[in-house]
Amino acid sequence: MAQKKKIEKKVTEKKSPAGRPVRSPAATVISQKGTKTNVLSSKVVFKGKVFSVFRDEVIEPTGMRNVREVIRHNGSVVILAVDESKNPADPDVILERQYRHAAGQFLLELPAGRVEPGESTLAAAKREMIEETGYRAKRWTLLTKYFASPGFLGEWMQIYLAREIRNGKAQPEDDEKIDVVRMPLSEALALVSANKIHDGKTLIGLMLYDRARRQGLL
Repeated sequence: MAQKKKIEKKVTEKKSPAGRPVRSPAATVISQKGTKTNVLSSKVVFKGKVFSVFRDEVIEPTGMRNVREVIRHNGSVVILAVDESKNPADPDVILERQYRHAAGQFLLELPAGRVEPGESTLAAAKREMIEETGYRAKRWTLLTKYFASPGFLGEWMQIYLAREIRNGKAQPEDDEKIDVVRMPLSEALALVSANKIHDGKTLIGLMLYDRARRQGLL
């Protein structure tokens, strides 16, 4: 405790050329504990169909005053649908191939989509899987929740494992041109190792599922 007080005293006494306190890394760690950002103002600078961009003036847990431009999004779900009925040792996984304008290329991905306002994440996952692939599932398990790029993007994603799947008719939206790709897990992991899958949610989902299987958790 005495050492902690000594560090805080040194930080307070250290001054910048302008006479303002300069915070050291040690002080930053101390000040972050149990604190949150204080939002002084928040302004919508762009409002789109899928997301909005905010310009926030904040005082951060470090005590620094900053302007942050943040993309706000309602959140998304990702579906790792697997068929373990034919070969439990190497189950099939359901992937999609579609063109992504932002990436400028076709990507191989797990099915995914945004959560509508007031919609539960599980309901969104079931809806998106039907819309994009036509598949339904009897068993659903939440694998993880993560932030895609928290430096500027508020979007979080939840990955669901869907098992005991059955075929159905896809119901894609008008602007969705999706090719459904079914392949063994081993083949999908080989594509990961060969640097041929570049989508983050797909890399996370496949590797989490493979590790859980190897550890006997599923």
